Amino acid sequence: MTTRTDTMSVVRSEATPSGDLAVHGIETKSLVHWNYSPVRLIEEAIKRGEGELVEGGAFNALTSPHTGRSPKDRYVVREPETEAEVWWGEVNAPLAAESYEVLRKDLVENLARRELFVRDMWSGVEDRYRVPVRIVTPSAWHNLFAHNMFRRPESDWPTITPSEAITIFHDPDFQADTARHATRSGAFIVLHLGRREVLIGGTKYAGEIKKSVFSMMNFLLPRERMLPMHCSANVGEAGDVAVFFGLSGTGKTTLSADPERHLIGDDEHGWSDDGIFNLEGGCYAKVINLSESREPEIFSTTRRFGTILENVDVNDDGTVNLESDRWTENTRGSYPIAFIPGSIPEGSAGHPRNIVFLTADAFGVLPPISRLTPEQAMFHFLSGYTAKVAGTERGVTEPMATFSTCFGAPFLPLPPSTYAAMLGEKVTRHDVTVWLVNTGWTGGPYGTGRRIDLEHTRAMIHAALEGRLDPAAMEKESAFGLLIPTAVPGVPSQLLRPREAWSNPSDYDAQAAKLGDMFVENFSEYEDDVSADAAAVAEEFGG
Repeated sequence: MTTRTDTMSVVRSEATPSGDLAVHGIETKSLVHWNYSPVRLIEEAIKRGEGELVEGGAFNALTSPHTGRSPKDRYVVREPETEAEVWWGEVNAPLAAESYEVLRKDLVENLARRELFVRDMWSGVEDRYRVPVRIVTPSAWHNLFAHNMFRRPESDWPTITPSEAITIFHDPDFQADTARHATRSGAFIVLHLGRREVLIGGTKYAGEIKKSVFSMMNFLLPRERMLPMHCSANVGEAGDVAVFFGLSGTGKTTLSADPERHLIGDDEHGWSDDGIFNLEGGCYAKVINLSESREPEIFSTTRRFGTILENVDVNDDGTVNLESDRWTENTRGSYPIAFIPGSIPEGSAGHPRNIVFLTADAFGVLPPISRLTPEQAMFHFLSGYTAKVAGTERGVTEPMATFSTCFGAPFLPLPPSTYAAMLGEKVTRHDVTVWLVNTGWTGGPYGTGRRIDLEHTRAMIHAALEGRLDPAAMEKESAFGLLIPTAVPGVPSQLLRPREAWSNPSDYDAQAAKLGDMFVENFSEYEDDVSADAAAVAEEFGG
């Protein structure tokens, strides 16, 4: 249906949402395409030269020069309503309210001159917890990304009231003026927490859209006594829920898309008094070196119409090369969660029985699996450890420890202690078992040791989730004071004791001491916010 008014031509498909762009100050005479279907969006994207279809029907887009998030171009508006609550610093760099108004005015005026695609969605699956989300963009494929990633209405479209909805003004071609807008570069991701508005420009990387909404939810949910979590989640046939925290590259998406369990979501969840619920309606998986034999569920999505591939190398015959890092190592796939067989369509389940902290330890010293005490759980949650390997970034010649508190520092508007306190309370109340799983290296650091086999990791996680790792049959390892199982079916016993996997135990001791010192130094920032018992965990490092 096409409706013409004095100010604009609006093309609405599927359903007619309430309101129009005038409520946001966008007065346009151009076409506005509202809630287009994936088929129409892909047609429009190809017509505009935004990308191409590849073998199997997926749509591939290139986002150079930004092939990942731009954390140094992310800002939070400093304004009276929320200023006292925000965790200011490198993660949440302040932007003056006056600069925001100028940038918003210029961006909105630019959008008003463009042909636009608007989509109204939800973040959160349940009526009591969900928040309406609207994206306004001149890019058809970014609109499709929003369709894939957020919750799609089953019947009624969200009512968009600007003071209650999260509104994203998105124009990847609009470059900020650093002098006029007080930004560091032409790219910008700006959150106005009080207005629930997001401005994104100067970058085509679609991940900025989903992570901006997640950042907003990290601000809004704690106000409702709900814990937002950067995690994946799945559920077994017996109804046992498992949550997987982990930074990029640790296996969060791969391990949760388990053929023996049902996927709730792969990246962002809330934990309410009723249980776990997905904040999204889709998945955003890394696809570099994706294996059909080892990760068949995710691999199949890369050959499916409706999937968006980002920065994947395409051969002359239209086939994709998932092993290639021609454009970036951070190649991605975005698809509705229904593309994963056996996923939970309602996107919610009960309280978790197990929580798994995933880390890819490139130093090769952490055990492949260990059971954490409540105090150790708080320590490792606030630490949020993983490691970069040599060669992934310019100047990285040996493993580099990376600490991202709560396993998601770039998306936390509030102080980390806020989220840690909520997690600790819920773990205690629901008697949750917490595990630390190393998906990284063993027998030596990166370059000397070997990556822990995915099948061994799956076997250990299955044993833990199924209650087959008897606490009475565990022993305490000496380097980090962690309880490790003495045996896991299908896993070599030497692998369970990382010191024994090294050819020279003294080399292991030196490497473990080095990593332990990094843990202690990093945790000093948070030790005043936790109990004395949790702060004392570091004292066990090294014996």
